[in-house]
Amino acid sequence: MWSICKKEFNQFFSSLTGYMAIVLFLLINGLFLFVLQDSSIFEYGYAGMDKFFDLAPWVLMFLIPAITMRTLSDELKSGTLEILITRPLTAGKIIRGKYLAILFILLLVLLPSTIYIYTIHALSATGDIDTGGIMGSYMGLILLGASFSAIGLACSGSTTNAIVAFLLSAFFCLTFYYGFSALSHIAFFKGNADYYIEMLGIDFHYRSISRGVIDTRDLVYFVSIVVILLLFTEMKLTRRK
Repeated sequence: MWSICKKEFNQFFSSLTGYMAIVLFLLINGLFLFVLQDSSIFEYGYAGMDKFFDLAPWVLMFLIPAITMRTLSDELKSGTLEILITRPLTAGKIIRGKYLAILFILLLVLLPSTIYIYTIHALSATGDIDTGGIMGSYMGLILLGASFSAIGLACSGSTTNAIVAFLLSAFFCLTFYYGFSALSHIAFFKGNADYYIEMLGIDFHYRSISRGVIDTRDLVYFVSIVVILLLFTEMKLTRRK
C-alpha cells in the first residue's frame, strides 16, 4: 500500500502538474481575498478568513477532480492495473495507497494557504483573529477535500477516459456539495423535509464544523462518504480481477 502511495505522490510531482496545482490554488484564492473588489477583505472591512473558506470549496471542486482524473483511468486504459492486481496486492491496498497519496497532495495544496493567517493577523487593527473558527474551518476543508478525493477516485475507477472522469468528478462534487442545499430551498419542501434534505449535502456539515464546534455527526457523515466510495471503487476493481 505504501509503495503505491509513494509512487503516486512522486509521479504527481515529477512534472509541473503538482506545483501548478499549489500555485493555482493560492493564486485564485489570493486574488479573491486581497485583490478583486467585490470579495476583498479590504472592502469587507473585517480581518477574517471567511471569504477564503467560502471560496476554497469551489476551487477544490475542480482542482481535486483534475488531480484524481488519471489516478485509475490511465491504469485501466494502459492495462497496468491488471498487472498490479496480479501481484500480491489486493484491490483494497491499491485503492487505499492511491487515496492516501491524494490526501497528502491535498494537504500540500492547503498548507501554503496558512500564510493568509499571518497576513490577516498583521492587517487586523487589534491583532486578534478568530483562531478557533479558523482551525475548525481548516478541519472542515480537509474533510471536504477528503470527500471530494473519494468521489474523484471512484469516478476515475469507473472509466478509461480521464476527461470523462474529470467531468463526472466535478459533477458529483457539485451535487454533493451544493445540490442538496439547492434542493432544500424549493418551495415544495419548505417547512417539511427541507432540513433533512440539506443535511444530506456536504455544505451543511462543512459549515457546521467551520463554526469551530466539532460535532460527531459531522465526522460520521464525512467518514461514511469516504468509506462507502472507497468500498465502491474496490468492488469495481475486484470485479475486473
